[in-house]
Amino acid sequence: QVQLVESGGGLVQAGGSLRLSCAASGLAFSRHFMGWFRQAPGKEREFVAAITWTGSVTDNADSVKGRFTISRDNANNSLYLQMNSLKPEDTAVYFCAANPHLLSRTTARYDYWGQGTQVTVSP
Repeated sequence: QVQLVESGGGLVQAGGSLRLSCAASGLAFSRHFMGWFRQAPGKEREFVAAITWTGSVTDNADSVKGRFTISRDNANNSLYLQMNSLKPEDTAVYFCAANPHLLSRTTARYDYWGQGTQVTVSP
């Protein structure tokens, strides 16, 4: 059974930092493209960042470029999202997701999802 478990969310002031983690089990982690998505209340789930199998290539949404960094540790089946210079508009539930096929910004391309972790950024 595939499990993706996010952690590291919380409440932070604008300008602060958080590091999200995603622990994966039940899948060949090193053979999956991984992504972070987020969903704010009343809005659709949106792409944040994605990373290839080896971590050699990443893709970031324009809204987070220069502030967020996606990375992975295949030896520990873990995915990370370092978030710096947080803004109130970054407030959302953050999800990690996995797919074995391609680097993608599209939610429908991902086969597996975690339950999410709440990130709240106060002004």
